[in-house]
Amino acid sequence: MNRKQYVVICTFLLAKVLLFAGTSDAQTGYKGRYFSGKGDTSYIELLDKAYRMMRPDAELENLSMLYKPEWNGFVEGPTWDMWWIQNSFGPTYTMLPFMDKVYQTFVLNSQNLWFDKIGDGKRKDGNGYIAPVGSLCDCASPDKVYFRQGDAQHRIHDWGYGFTAAGIILQSELLLIKRDMEAIHKYLPLLEQAAEFIDARRDPVKNIFLVGPAGNLLAPSYAGTGVKKDDGSYEKAYLAEISVNYIAGLDRLIELEKMAGRTNKVKLYKERRGKVKEGLKYFTTDEGYFIRSLDIDGARHGVYGAPNHGYFETVPNHDAMAFRVADDKQANKIYEKIASIPQLRPNKLILPNYPGYDDMYQFNDLFVYGKWINGGHWTTCEARMQIGYYRVGAFNDASEAFKRILTLAPVFRLDNNLTDFGAGLYQPNQPVNCVYDAWGAPGGFMRGLFEYIYKADGLEIYPHIPPAITRLEQKFPVYFGEKQIFIMTNGSGPVTSVLINGKKVKKFRPGCISIHMDEESDTVYVSLGLGGMEAQADFTIKPIQKFNIPCDDKFWRPYNLRDSGEILEGEEEIFSAIKGLAVFHSRITQNGFSRTYECKLAELILESLQAVYERNELKRSDKLIQLQPLSQAAADNLYISTIRNLFFEFIRRMEINRASGSENQKLLAGIWYDECLN
Repeated sequence: MNRKQYVVICTFLLAKVLLFAGTSDAQTGYKGRYFSGKGDTSYIELLDKAYRMMRPDAELENLSMLYKPEWNGFVEGPTWDMWWIQNSFGPTYTMLPFMDKVYQTFVLNSQNLWFDKIGDGKRKDGNGYIAPVGSLCDCASPDKVYFRQGDAQHRIHDWGYGFTAAGIILQSELLLIKRDMEAIHKYLPLLEQAAEFIDARRDPVKNIFLVGPAGNLLAPSYAGTGVKKDDGSYEKAYLAEISVNYIAGLDRLIELEKMAGRTNKVKLYKERRGKVKEGLKYFTTDEGYFIRSLDIDGARHGVYGAPNHGYFETVPNHDAMAFRVADDKQANKIYEKIASIPQLRPNKLILPNYPGYDDMYQFNDLFVYGKWINGGHWTTCEARMQIGYYRVGAFNDASEAFKRILTLAPVFRLDNNLTDFGAGLYQPNQPVNCVYDAWGAPGGFMRGLFEYIYKADGLEIYPHIPPAITRLEQKFPVYFGEKQIFIMTNGSGPVTSVLINGKKVKKFRPGCISIHMDEESDTVYVSLGLGGMEAQADFTIKPIQKFNIPCDDKFWRPYNLRDSGEILEGEEEIFSAIKGLAVFHSRITQNGFSRTYECKLAELILESLQAVYERNELKRSDKLIQLQPLSQAAADNLYISTIRNLFFEFIRRMEINRASGSENQKLLAGIWYDECLN
């Protein structure tokens, strides 16, 4: 697909893809499945579609399609059979607050691939390199790991300092959300090793980090000084993004250490965080944005408009905004600079740099400007930029970027990276594309609304509601351990009234609401009044009807979705057994197990069946966007294979529960085997 064809399809889809999940009119506002509200109903509808991309859906590629049964987790994509840190950084971070126990488990198992193979000074990776203790990796699978970025001239690459900093953030964030003390005690030693690995590169005077080629996150675009030595290697330089993300990692690691009662570690990491924050002055320009790197001799890379290395580097800047390493004043300065350079968003999607780098170690093939890590678009970066947009009130930028990615979802072209400065697919010759990075756009578009900063004792939310929205209900939960949080806003402007579970909060900052979770019940309703309006006192959320099983046997035959009518070997037997899930879900819900992993997994499978049933109905009524035959078959098969894979995990879990589970898990297994199987 060339650029012209891509633009035509996107324009067509923006006009045609009217999705059935919500209704809107001037009197009632927008009533979607996951978001409802009044005011700017088109924006609210976009929010609804963002969450639809996380759950099984009849029309949109959705997150469950990236499930990998081999490690009971997510995979980068069908053509990328491992789990990358740089690629998952944005989507995982932005979606984590909205992930139930099933999705949390999938992420934990995927991220465990990194920590199970953390550098120990002995283990060899796929290229024979032995990483230092605490080094995380570029990517891993159950039987393989690559510590260094493995493309191009990997022999000269440094260890994954950018990968490790991001890995600390992701794993710490997940643990802060799950609140599982057993898991926290398991992973804290590994997170501490990772923090020590990074800190070993800290200059004790400047308190910034000396890193070599491909030691950055979006590797291998960075080459240290960019000056080649006689032996073919490159001198290290001080890399700004390591400082930014190390601070963000320490912010979260400190909260985990508090939960574990390790006051000595809290003190240590606070001291280090303070020093590294002080070191940020070496990267800060007079205009308030961060450069990319600083050579030992003082040469600066990433001062926009300079004769040498005069590009603008977005990664340390949007990450500083997203993770609150930059305060509000600096965040606005950073945004003003980004907004002043339209070439950073030629297709509404953020690029890593403009103009092209002049300090890489290679400039041909994938390294050509606009194609890959040098000026190509990565939606893992867009995820963090989205939060940055919300922080400074750039809601139009956020929506324009999400709409660009949204156009790819109904035609099953969620590819990454995007070439041609964000206008082209990386693998256009595949029948469909399904790459985890792409979910950073819907994730960031939702998380930016309230940010959600998890603490040892509670949760902070930073409301950023577009001023044209006068009422908003987020009808799915935000998770905090076993607690589920629902949020609504009434009015427009700064927060002037707060109710939590109907009780008035007298003291709060207009820009930040602190919720002490130990004081709240398992279901928490946060009602915010904005711009002088009162918070709604009777705010409750009706449970979302995730599936509605019809009296139609076709519901249990997802293979009917195939236009060819083909039924693969064993499918009839598999999908005959799956009928018992409806009874199982009903039984365990009635018995108080509605929040268990087993119940949520059954829900996910039943939702997936519902999506197939609805997709079939849309096909029959000619309301579904028709793809080319090979692409249509591949898209439909994604639905069917996802259901099959998830059901295999359900059976595996029931067998484990029956053999060695807890008392409650054995009870659930007994319900399945004794009451639900034909």
